[in-house]
Amino acid sequence: MKNHGKNFLHYYVKTFKDIARNSSILTTLILSVFFYSFFYPTAYKAEHAESLPIVIVDEEQSLITATIINEVSKSPNVSIKAVTGNFAEAEIMLKAQQADAILLLPHNLSNSIHRGEVGGVGLYLSAAYFLRTKEIGLGIAKSIEQAIVEQTEKFSHISAFSPVLSIHQIPLFNTQSGYGSYVFPAIAPLIIHQTIVLGLSMLIASYRQSNWRPKKLELFGLFCTILTIGCLGCFYLFGFTFWLYDYPHGGNFWGMLLGVPIFISCVIGLSLVLASFLDLPERAGHLIVFTSIPLFLLSGTAWPHSAMPEWMQYLGNALPSTQGIQMFIQLNQMGVPIDLVIPKMIYLAVIGSILLILGYFRLTQPHKKSCIPPTQHKINK
Repeated sequence: MKNHGKNFLHYYVKTFKDIARNSSILTTLILSVFFYSFFYPTAYKAEHAESLPIVIVDEEQSLITATIINEVSKSPNVSIKAVTGNFAEAEIMLKAQQADAILLLPHNLSNSIHRGEVGGVGLYLSAAYFLRTKEIGLGIAKSIEQAIVEQTEKFSHISAFSPVLSIHQIPLFNTQSGYGSYVFPAIAPLIIHQTIVLGLSMLIASYRQSNWRPKKLELFGLFCTILTIGCLGCFYLFGFTFWLYDYPHGGNFWGMLLGVPIFISCVIGLSLVLASFLDLPERAGHLIVFTSIPLFLLSGTAWPHSAMPEWMQYLGNALPSTQGIQMFIQLNQMGVPIDLVIPKMIYLAVIGSILLILGYFRLTQPHKKSCIPPTQHKINK
């Protein structure tokens, strides 16, 4: 038993040393996770559109319109480029892309508010950028609502009119409604997935160049080494990086701790199987080139599964990356109970076990060698 423990520890440490000796594998398996943890969030740091230019057409020029203009100017979503009484002038500015929207305050606005009539304020938006359109609409709607509530309260003693109760939409996931908060939590498990597939495949392929046929204990030591690296990478991204960039996190901490080793084990099994088909470490790069974007698209994050053809839905759900991405979004961002993600954990555990057994079987088989080693080929004259 002591010998088994010493041998396991030897192979466990040896794998770390082998990774450290090879700069390409070290960069892929370990350093790239740190690099991506800053690269991706930084690209989406300005995830909210702010200070979008608008033109206000004030036809009435009353106390109410002045209050509305003042409230709109306080909104971080928009920036007032001009206030004019001529709608045609504002329309010219919109067409010249000097502004993204026109807010029309008509000449009968005060009467409409006092009488409780529906309508009155006009909002004309440019459809060139839909994200800008959304942010302008939200910023102006909140400002107008606040201004109108203040005005109607002044007339509550002579009128039974009261503004309709406003509805506030609070998303359960991505509470900041930011693009980075939506993309990076889905990208993070895929980063771990792809770095392990690439790095471990390179490591295995380099071993196999010297006719490496691992023993059970040796392969188990390698498995535990990569499991350690993968789990620490997940904890780093799900913990420190999410906290640093203020992404929703920590929804179900214990569920995340349970799900990480299951997901990493499945990815290691997949990597062992893929690596068993490679003859050179450089071949592993070919796997990443044509798989990263399809894996993300098939996860259902960029495009919902319900909008895909049925065969693509089955293919996407069969991928460990899809199950992992959806599981960690549910656990980290949504905070769902473990009961709801148990089917995903069971699926990953079963597929991971099958892949690990298949990978072990393939890696322990004798290699097919060429009769003439590559270094001894001669040119026949």
